[in-house]
Amino acid sequence: MAEVKILIAGYTSDDSGEEKTCATITLVKDKNIVMVVDPGVLESQEMLVSALKEERLGISDVNVVCITHSHIDHYRNIGMFPDAKTLEFYGLWDKNTVDDWDEQFTDDIKIIKTPGHDSTSITLLVKTDKGIIAICGDVFWKKNYPKKDIYADNLKALKESRKKILENADWVIPGHSGMYKV
Repeated sequence: MAEVKILIAGYTSDDSGEEKTCATITLVKDKNIVMVVDPGVLESQEMLVSALKEERLGISDVNVVCITHSHIDHYRNIGMFPDAKTLEFYGLWDKNTVDDWDEQFTDDIKIIKTPGHDSTSITLLVKTDKGIIAICGDVFWKKNYPKKDIYADNLKALKESRKKILENADWVIPGHSGMYKV
């Protein structure tokens, strides 16, 4: 089974006037895969380096970086991982080449398209000893986030994506807070 750990719990203050935001940055380990999901924006990249160090990992140990969707608060720090492949909506990139990804990425990691918040949204469904964990970016911002996502580009598709995640996962790691049980 794969392992999932939140390296940095995200936050957003989008409803308080001055917006400050940080995507939830997650580590997924599965056999030979060491993946960072949504390396986001941080006050200092050292925060992510330190979080990896706590897991006995360095930047060069990460071999895949996943971007759940194409909003900068989820991908700005992708350049920290120059040797890692990039998994995103359009494919699996290795430097300047791209291949299609298989929905069943590994035995324990499934990728599903989850449009609505953004047309390029993907979700990882990761089989762990706790059950299936959905790492879904901003399909869900945080637990009990208002049903209407003012940044969504397709509310009908978002509703369907949320339904799909809730039907297939035991836990959700949303885009801007800690994990919660479905």
